[in-house]
Amino acid sequence: MKNCNYVAGQWVAGEGSIKNINPSDTNDVIDEYTNATSQQLNDAVESAQLAQKKWEQVGIEKRANILHNIGSELIKQSKEIGTLLSREEGKTLPEGIGEVVRSGQQFQYYAASALRQFGENIASTRDGVSVEMTREPVGVCGIISPWNFPIAIAAWKSAPAIAFGNAIVLKPASQTPASAIALTKIISEQKDIPEGLFNLVLGGGGTIGHQISSHVNINAISFTGSVGVGQTIYLEAAKSMKKMQLEMGSKNPLVIMDDADLNIAVACATNGAYGGTGQKCTASSRLIVHEKVYKEFNEKLIESISSLKVGHALDEGSQMGPVSSETQLQSNLDYIEIGKNEAKLAYGGNPMNMRTPGHYMEPTLFIDGDNKSTINQEEMFGPIACVIPVKSYEEGLEVANDTIFGLSSGIITQSLSKAADFKKNIKTGVTTVNLPTAGLDYHVPFGGRKASSFGPREQGTYAHEFFTHVKTTYVSPGKI
Repeated sequence: MKNCNYVAGQWVAGEGSIKNINPSDTNDVIDEYTNATSQQLNDAVESAQLAQKKWEQVGIEKRANILHNIGSELIKQSKEIGTLLSREEGKTLPEGIGEVVRSGQQFQYYAASALRQFGENIASTRDGVSVEMTREPVGVCGIISPWNFPIAIAAWKSAPAIAFGNAIVLKPASQTPASAIALTKIISEQKDIPEGLFNLVLGGGGTIGHQISSHVNINAISFTGSVGVGQTIYLEAAKSMKKMQLEMGSKNPLVIMDDADLNIAVACATNGAYGGTGQKCTASSRLIVHEKVYKEFNEKLIESISSLKVGHALDEGSQMGPVSSETQLQSNLDYIEIGKNEAKLAYGGNPMNMRTPGHYMEPTLFIDGDNKSTINQEEMFGPIACVIPVKSYEEGLEVANDTIFGLSSGIITQSLSKAADFKKNIKTGVTTVNLPTAGLDYHVPFGGRKASSFGPREQGTYAHEFFTHVKTTYVSPGKI
């Protein structure tokens, strides 16, 4: 078995076996990996504690240089790593390469952030006393990243953690270990990083994931995944009063008004609902359309998605790759059967046979949907969307907010007043106007509301809220 866990500055083999299978071609076994043992996780945490104490004393310029080098190397290797990512996750090659480039940009952004020191110095309410507010590292951060963005999410959590003086124990999804290993290799090759500052442990959520969330010497948990797993982590981590950042589910609405440019609306819906095979937490799964343009929008959208080229992730021209796994494909097909009893299946709904055996399915569209139905309330996480008719803007907004989730949303309209009202009253952490709900910038805050997120925002300058503690210091000259 391979030495695929990185613990205390060393590559080590674990136990058991993780077979990494290409969803575009299930005959292609990318590699085989081993899970970290319980003792290796403990060793990782212990080494992270020691390394973190050294790292927080490292000068900001050296930190910045190291982060910049990591980012540059990711961008330099983006084609090679992006090909690997697309093989193991199933997103098209341009998407895979783009994800690696974005990961490199994250590290370069936080290289600059390491040089931007945040602090305040103000007068006290007491004469002769000054007050300083400074930020200090949280300590050891447990990062649990998902399979759908196997390198980007690991990067946008790891880069600020390192920039602000923390150590990391990363557990990637078992479904996509190769991308995390590629990231770890680049980090491990950087000079002047203390052994143990960055650790990679492979394993399942019920074993290694549980140990991370409950470990008393891990100070903070940053997680991206499902609501159910996030709730479990919350309960486990709360026992030791860890700082927590949880990014979870979504059921994102795209509202299309009667004054919308339907070419823009269809392009945004196609991109948002079917890009990345719909396996994005920002995907547009609820398309809420004004009745005046409902029929025409549906016709144009069906024409658009029927022309999407589904294929092997590495094939030139593929616009939608396979679903990530057999389990996910079966879940999608189960939801389609449920949807047939709740709405009208207007397009797709079937698995596909391609030149290679894989987890392929047609882009799928339901119309005449009811927002209260299962397919419009539960996160399906696949290339499935449902069109819901509404009679007015007010009804569209009400339907858009009628969900337990609150991550991303969008409106397509030419009305400044509707756009302004939507921005003000939609209950999501991210919203767009005349743009897809997916495909967001890396240098601004990201996160949601309600069941979608818990804790401080990710990305941009807001990342320091999670990865640092604030210290308030009162200073007196010591003279009367």
